[in-house]
Amino acid sequence: MHFFPRTSTALLAGLMLCLALPYGPATAGPLRDLIKERRQASATDGSSAPFALPTGVTMRSDVAYGSDPRQRMDVYLPDTTVTTATSGKLPVIFMVHGGGWRTGDKAMDRVVENKVTHWVPRGFILVSANYRMLPETPPLEQARDVARALAKAQALSGEWGGDANRFILMGHSAGAHLVALLTASPVLARQQGAAPWLGTVALDSAAMDVVQVMQARHFRLYDQAFGNDPAIWAAASPTLQLTADAVPLLAVCSSRRDDSCAQAKGLKARADALGVRVEVLPQDLSHKQINAELGLPGAYTQAVDAFIATLYRPVSPPGMTH
Repeated sequence: MHFFPRTSTALLAGLMLCLALPYGPATAGPLRDLIKERRQASATDGSSAPFALPTGVTMRSDVAYGSDPRQRMDVYLPDTTVTTATSGKLPVIFMVHGGGWRTGDKAMDRVVENKVTHWVPRGFILVSANYRMLPETPPLEQARDVARALAKAQALSGEWGGDANRFILMGHSAGAHLVALLTASPVLARQQGAAPWLGTVALDSAAMDVVQVMQARHFRLYDQAFGNDPAIWAAASPTLQLTADAVPLLAVCSSRRDDSCAQAKGLKARADALGVRVEVLPQDLSHKQINAELGLPGAYTQAVDAFIATLYRPVSPPGMTH
């Protein structure tokens, strides 16, 4: 007779219980669906330990934009040689982490390491922001937190050698949903004091049309985030909130997922009808890789660079190219 270790027995019992729980609007799916959900919920797991900053990059940590401990941002700055070479007016990438609207952190290595290494020595400032999360703070208020952080970063950018008029929003997963929502309806950001920004890069959000998500079979994490009120679903949907004054957006999506590229294409179809610029960039990468590998040498980073370069006239420090 084979006996399971106590820990394995507990794990098996937990899985059996989870399989008996409701799965979105339908009954529980098979084990593979549960495993997919767990992977989705933990898709932004990574180390929060400080990484070794590239030569010539400095960091200002935990810059406050509100009174809550989560309302903080880290700022990665190039050295004075880069700032002087570009007349002290550097573009700013403003990054928002993912984590299912419930977890994650601005300092996770997947969020910042390769992006800082690639863009900051090339004459960008990179800001990585935290925000309040579930269960206390729902996604619509999280989007307002991101807008508050953006407004504060724009106000401080001159002190950092940056240009308040050359901000680019970027976010992954839940963070991609939040920046896409602000991009689709910039009035949300203006209400929190943010000024216009140049464009947005949304990294693999599967929640561009939350109404569509909630009306289909879906992960429990969406119920936890958006509840059961269709009015909230619509208000939290970048596709449904898209207006003619939306900011240009690049939607990077994983072609390995069933939902991400479909959601991105739905947003683009709506944008095309309004005359708004939305581009879709499918990548044969996992959800995690789309975040972690951005900034590494290769075609993926080059494609994002090319989109960013269309938003403003790039500036290159001596010996560096975009």
